[in-house]
Amino acid sequence: MIIAVLAVLGLVFGSFVSALTWRFHERAELHAKKDKKSQARLRKLSMIHGRSMCSSCGHELAAKDLVPLFSWLYVRGRCRYCHAKIQDSPLVEIVTALAFVASYIWWPLSLHGIGLFQFVIWLAFVVAFVALAVYDLRWFLLPDRIVYPLMGLAVAEVIVAAIAERDWRFALGAALGGLIISGLFYGLFQLSDGNWIGGGDVKLAVVLGLLAGTPLKALVLIFFSSVVGTVVSIPLLAKGRKGLQMRVPFGPFLIIATVIVVLFGTNIINWYNGLLR
Repeated sequence: MIIAVLAVLGLVFGSFVSALTWRFHERAELHAKKDKKSQARLRKLSMIHGRSMCSSCGHELAAKDLVPLFSWLYVRGRCRYCHAKIQDSPLVEIVTALAFVASYIWWPLSLHGIGLFQFVIWLAFVVAFVALAVYDLRWFLLPDRIVYPLMGLAVAEVIVAAIAERDWRFALGAALGGLIISGLFYGLFQLSDGNWIGGGDVKLAVVLGLLAGTPLKALVLIFFSSVVGTVVSIPLLAKGRKGLQMRVPFGPFLIIATVIVVLFGTNIINWYNGLLR
């Protein structure tokens, strides 16, 4: 029952992510313009006051157009009003739902007390991570409007967990994790003048290091992000789909590595230590 509820919630929040990323990008494009038409469109694109609309024709969507996944399947991926191809992929909704379910199945902590609190917060991180991954894949950018609130949420979670466990070593370990990843990325950013890694990745690294929880897990996170990035990039080069100077967003690889470390990090470290005995 819980898995079914989480799957439905994942589909709903995945649909929200698709709308959020598109609206954020459109609003960013319009902010520099001061004409009345642009300002009017900005109000229509507000996440609070704006209505759901087709990204191609701007027609307001009816309730039956907003059922996650099933509405897309019903119209076969095309707008009912202008018949243009719907830009939002249902894959975003499916991935979010799977991430919700996987987080519940493999959650490494208890689902009571502080463990339940951390699980709920983690689901919020999952939604934001999917949004960041989609944004980075489409526009090669990790928007501050998502990253900065995540920093605040990560710091708050660490403080609450440390107070609940009455162990400030937990907070110290998380802080060191954030310092290790962000420090390394900042060094790469400065050394390459932003060519090897973007400023958004440096900011996101603070959040991911805090979530890793310990310096060792932070190093494991860096390792897995590099492995995932290599596994994805090499086939693209081999097939000739992109040139040797291709731009590959690193944010999604960091996010995938973070999910691996949060859910399986302790088991991975224990397994590796067992090999050394």
